[in-house]
This record gives sequence, structure tokens and C-alpha cells, in this order.
Amino acid sequence: MTIKTALTAFALVLAPGLALAECDWSKQTASMSCADGMTYDSATQACVPTTS
Repeated sequence: MTIKTALTAFALVLAPGLALAECDWSKQTASMSCADGMTYDSATQACVPTTS
């Protein structure tokens, strides 16, 4: 195996790990917003009309 092949293989093995190290998956959150007069219901995971 030549040195070029070894270095290429090494780079290909490390690339996915380095890409994942840049992402901060644990701190990402999604926020849900509903139209006026609607409230988010976590049980049904949908916006439902607000009742007063």
C-alpha cells in the first residue's frame, strides 16, 4: 500500500467524525406556533381551537 493510499483512507475514515463534531444536535429545538385563536395540543401534536 502506498503512502497516498494510506493517507486517503485515513482522511476518509476521519471525515464523518469531524463533520459530526461540528454539529450540536443536543441543543437544537423546534418551536411550534399556531394561528391566532389556536393553541398547540401536545397530546395530539396539532393546533386546536382555544376554548375559554
